[in-house]
Amino acid sequence: MRSLIKSFVRYSIIQISSIVILHAQENSISFENVNVIPMDREVILYNQRVIVTAGKITTIEPASQKIKQKVSTAINATNKYLIPGLAEMHYHLQNDIRDEFKLLVANGVTTARNMAEYEGQDQIKIKEDANKNKFLAPYYVTTGPYLKSNDLQTISDVIKVVKKHHEKGYDFLKIADNLPKKVYLKLLEETNKYKIPVVGHGQRKLPLEYSLRMKSIAHIEEFMCIFNTEQKADTTYLKQAAIEIKASGVYVSPTLGIFEMISRYADNRKFEILKKSDEIKYLPQAYAAYYTSDSIHYRINTWFTAPESLIRLQKELEWQKKFTKILNEANVPLLAGSDTYGLFIQGFSLHRELELLSSSGMSNYETLRTATIVPARYLDRLAISGTISEGKLANLVLLNKNPLKDIRNTKTIEGVMIKGKWLPRKKLDDMLKDVENNCSSQKK
Repeated sequence: MRSLIKSFVRYSIIQISSIVILHAQENSISFENVNVIPMDREVILYNQRVIVTAGKITTIEPASQKIKQKVSTAINATNKYLIPGLAEMHYHLQNDIRDEFKLLVANGVTTARNMAEYEGQDQIKIKEDANKNKFLAPYYVTTGPYLKSNDLQTISDVIKVVKKHHEKGYDFLKIADNLPKKVYLKLLEETNKYKIPVVGHGQRKLPLEYSLRMKSIAHIEEFMCIFNTEQKADTTYLKQAAIEIKASGVYVSPTLGIFEMISRYADNRKFEILKKSDEIKYLPQAYAAYYTSDSIHYRINTWFTAPESLIRLQKELEWQKKFTKILNEANVPLLAGSDTYGLFIQGFSLHRELELLSSSGMSNYETLRTATIVPARYLDRLAISGTISEGKLANLVLLNKNPLKDIRNTKTIEGVMIKGKWLPRKKLDDMLKDVENNCSSQKK
């Protein structure tokens, strides 16, 4: 590194913690002496040099080799770990889009799949602005409105809704559970005509096979509702079902964290702890006040709050973790998603989701796949994203600790590179402070 600096003595040098920045005209950045976790296989490439030019990874080589090109920014990444940018595959916009995107990026999220267009939102405009870099944003895809049975009552409704999705340019069509069988089958037929993938909830009143015709299933809770009591208790049956799910090609997003949040709302002791979370400062005051009050659904309904309900919720979460492990062992592709709303706060929530996936019995490498290479394949972007490989887009997260040793280390973020732009820790902290200040001043 010293010889590299000497060769560029005409450039100014700024020391920020362990980060060295060299200012030059060339748009190139190198991570020096970094440990690379490429995610195309379970391996750590120690003491590497990763060079990014014009937003793409151009070189991966041992740092001991003589550097062959000039770089404008050299990052001293000794003893740090470089992973692909993370994907949040179940995002919901609740408040200010720019603030929420800052929360995502500050937490290493460089890809997001929005899972509903709520009234008053224009998700296509958000998508266009995000992907044209009108403001700081992850790569963004979106569904249309969340469609329930009252939205799709007739075959004519289906034809109109699917055509509108096509015309507006939504990436996916999202449905609720329990659509009428004829309506559901027509929906699959029409969306296939326009090549619009169907995602969302499983069809709980129909046999498993019907739900497996979708592109992805949004919650592992859906299987808990599709299977009957006897089937849920039969491990042999569950393993056979996992084989069927794998054969179908459907992707599954467990969303364990949002289910865990139900008991955190409902249980008095857990709720008091939750209300003291430091992350709440990143929510608008009025929004936070509502979700920390006793007015929310999970605080007033005995289906959640009764002592026997709290026991049931815990057992159901354990079942979901068990089935997550079974699906993983059957090589069903799993997508990390946290279903962001309420006090399950964008960006931070994804790291909790990864912790729960790991605690279900998946290895840390398998867990990290759910937020990197698997989403890239799901979005048909594996050729340009999802792993650290030469020629791929430079969406990267620099960690201070090894996530393959402890998945909680995904939170030890030293910096994020998004679309080739390097954001060191200080910049990320400034972004978070901006969100905090904005939220404290908002009166919704």
